Amino acid sequence: MTLTVDIKGDFTPQEVSEVIRAALEQNERVAKYKIKKYSDICRNFEDRYGMSSDLFMEKFDSGDLGDDEDFFDWYAAKRGLDIWNKKLEIISGIQI
Repeated sequence: MTLTVDIKGDFTPQEVSEVIRAALEQNERVAKYKIKKYSDICRNFEDRYGMSSDLFMEKFDSGDLGDDEDFFDWYAAKRGLDIWNKKLEIISGIQI
């Protein structure tokens, strides 16, 4: 897929490319940090409740679990993990 960038202002494509590359590198570092953070949270819940986060999500979504506050925290951590994994996958696939 090709993406077109409309450059407003008197900047060279090289300057814009360097800024975009730096922004992507920064976002990659943030994504890796968030993935580690959410992975650690999920792993703690997995150890506590003896099930994988994927199985937990199935049970949570089907209503098989109660309304324990831990389950909502686990759900948020797993959703965050999934979102940041997808963002990292997208970022990693971009070449400039």
